[in-house]
Amino acid sequence: GLLLLLVPSPSLKHYLFSVSLSQMAHAATKRVTLEEIWPDLETGVHQLITNLNQGFPQQKWMGLYSNVYNYCTTSRPHVPNRAKGASGANFVGEELYLKLKDFLTRHMKTLLKTAESRMDEGLLHYYYNEWVRYTTAMKYVNHIFQYLNRHWIKREADDGKKEVYEIYTLALVTWRDHFFPHLKTRLTNALLSLVEKERNGEQIDTTLVGGVIAGYVSLGLNKDKPKEATLDVYKSFEDDFLATTEVYYTAESSQFIAVNTVADYMKKVETRLAEELVRVRQYLHTSTETELVGKCDKVLIEKHVETIWAEFQHLLEDDKIEDLTRMYSLLSRIPRGLEPLKTILEKHVQTVGLQAVQSVAATAIADPKLYVETLLKVFKKYNELVVSAFRNDSGFVASLDKACRRFINDNAVCKAAKSASKSPELLARFTDLLLKKSSKNPEEQEMEQLLQDVMVVFKYIEDKDVFQTFYSKMLAKRLIHGTSASEDLEGVMIGKLKSTCGFEYTSKLQRMFTDMSLSRDLMDRFKTHVESKSLELGVDFSVLVLATGSWPLQPPSTNFSIPKELEACESHFQKFYQAQYNGRKLNWLHQLSKGELKTKYLPIKTGYTFQTSTYQMGILLLFNTEESLGAEDIQITTQLTDATLKSTLLSLVKTKVISMDPEDEDIQKGHRFTLNKGYKNKRTKVNINLPIPQQQKGEVEDTHQSIEEDRKLAIQAAIVRIMKTRKRLQHSNLISEVVSQLQTRFKPKITLIKKCVDILIEKEYLERVEGQKDMYSYVA
Repeated sequence: GLLLLLVPSPSLKHYLFSVSLSQMAHAATKRVTLEEIWPDLETGVHQLITNLNQGFPQQKWMGLYSNVYNYCTTSRPHVPNRAKGASGANFVGEELYLKLKDFLTRHMKTLLKTAESRMDEGLLHYYYNEWVRYTTAMKYVNHIFQYLNRHWIKREADDGKKEVYEIYTLALVTWRDHFFPHLKTRLTNALLSLVEKERNGEQIDTTLVGGVIAGYVSLGLNKDKPKEATLDVYKSFEDDFLATTEVYYTAESSQFIAVNTVADYMKKVETRLAEELVRVRQYLHTSTETELVGKCDKVLIEKHVETIWAEFQHLLEDDKIEDLTRMYSLLSRIPRGLEPLKTILEKHVQTVGLQAVQSVAATAIADPKLYVETLLKVFKKYNELVVSAFRNDSGFVASLDKACRRFINDNAVCKAAKSASKSPELLARFTDLLLKKSSKNPEEQEMEQLLQDVMVVFKYIEDKDVFQTFYSKMLAKRLIHGTSASEDLEGVMIGKLKSTCGFEYTSKLQRMFTDMSLSRDLMDRFKTHVESKSLELGVDFSVLVLATGSWPLQPPSTNFSIPKELEACESHFQKFYQAQYNGRKLNWLHQLSKGELKTKYLPIKTGYTFQTSTYQMGILLLFNTEESLGAEDIQITTQLTDATLKSTLLSLVKTKVISMDPEDEDIQKGHRFTLNKGYKNKRTKVNINLPIPQQQKGEVEDTHQSIEEDRKLAIQAAIVRIMKTRKRLQHSNLISEVVSQLQTRFKPKITLIKKCVDILIEKEYLERVEGQKDMYSYVA
């Protein structure tokens, strides 16, 4: 058989040796002594570790391997402690091992003598070159002694001998114990000196530094398990490296920040941190990275954190996005580094928001578009900052939310209106402007973004019930008067409200659309009924039948006697509906109805078409039979109340459809009215059903009043629910639970909650517990 030995090498040719085992076996039959083989082995090993690059003859290599094999396989008589039946080859090798160990120790002394005259970088070059030469050569020596490794050394290791190593490991142990300790301090100082030079901007030989440090790592050997590496030797260097790093950056940072801006200092820190990471990757062990980064963070950031914090406000004021991004990045590296920034951001955004609203307050109180756009401008600016510079950090998002909630719910416009509910009202009006038909309406895609913007402001609104009330009233008007820009967009908006506030918040809004659809079907059936019965209506007539519980509509505040021209169609529809739905009652809301009248008294050939309210129509149709009418006559015929009559007549006078005599601001019963025969307008279709500001103001006040009443009921219902569950509860706990339950809809005032408690005590839902202060109990 043949033994094939393949020796890989970066610096020698690959040799493939075929050694005849029969020849070796023959040689082994005669006794081979250490004295016979050692001189050749010593010469060969010496040549390998001193002149490796000159090559090594194949015949000599084969001879050395054969010598080790023959020596290890020679039988030895009288070997003590031999196990019965064991081969002698398993026990031969100790003397050879000790000879090689002694040779390597002597070689270390030779290297050390030469090293004593070397200093600094010269010492590093010498050490590194010798390390590479020695470790490369010892890999070849390890192959020569492979038989010793496999047998005697393995047996000794298996028997628990800790001071016996495979030959390559022995080489490292010898270097570590007899050469390295004498140079360790000088080597480490030389390495640290080069690192400092590199930090100062000088070019250094990073391959040299990396090679020496890699040697430190290789010398970390586990005494119990020699094949396992430890970082004991390297860690001693690492401790010195980290200590000098701290000293270096403490001095540099203090000097730099004293004469430069904080912005420039942060750039410097960012650069230094990046350099240290490169340093780790170039020539340090990866385990150093965590401790090095921690040390740099402490020295460069934590020690100067007060100075950096102090600059944050100035950077916010000057919109220095790049510097703010850098500050966030650096401060996020240290414990609690970001906490003060969150508070500063919150105060800053709140101040900017309040100032922005203050600057437009006089106009914005009556201009929903300006008001909402002002709020959004502040939000978008700082939201972009939070997303980009502060990486959407949840703490900064929370600070932005708190600030927005404050300046949106309590600002100059709210104070001028003397109402905390002004914001939701104006937001509802802005939404109404977006969803109402207009020549200025943007494209649908842009509209969806605008509705999303509405939801951004809506999220911060505390009194969501106010928005809901105004929104539902305005939606009702859009649907009733057919002024909605798009049913799809209306659906999108309701969907957004539903996802934010839940089904209950939008259930009535959705039922309004259902009623509109049912009304269309009902009108189709009514038209079929009219045609089948050949009924004469006299006018083009349509009706919306709306469920009282779903629509925010009030019954009319006045009586009204409808014109005879409309009596037939109203009567026919009433009979048709009662036949369809027996037991339901129809209430006519004439205050929300409208119609069109064609003029026949003006010189223009085509005439004008007036779009009117039903009350305006009732008054104008009286002029078909009378030239002139007094206010009292009109009231007797129409049955309108004083307030409604005055406002309706005033609208007709202001649109110049009728003339008044005498021409006073205040309409009295003695005033007389005639049609204005000289009426002119550029349009042939004219809307004269225009809201009167005073009337609008009254509607807003009524709405707010109804909201207050609804809140009282909501608070009472919440109190009853809580007390029914708890049976007994202290006053303070009851207050906090009521606030907690209702805060998603509105922020209940403590005084109002107290009033509601008193009301419920009067109604005998609750009672005070005798002998216990501020304690209530539920009365079943």
